[in-house]
Amino acid sequence: MSTTLTIRLDEELDQILTQLANEQKRTKSELVREMLRRHAAVADLHLLRAELLPQAERAGYLSDDDVFRDVS
Repeated sequence: MSTTLTIRLDEELDQILTQLANEQKRTKSELVREMLRRHAAVADLHLLRAELLPQAERAGYLSDDDVFRDVS
């Protein structure tokens, strides 16, 4: 099922989106869908990180170096 969403963009944002769409030979709708998907994925990663951080710290993973040490 597909849903239509109408949003209002200020002139500057519309120009940016139009330029990106033209450069990538894609529609503005395609770009916005991709941007929303990426934003949602990043938000999910932030939530997951917040959930896992206390467990990682208890396991001794306090920095990226700790993780790289064990997976390299």
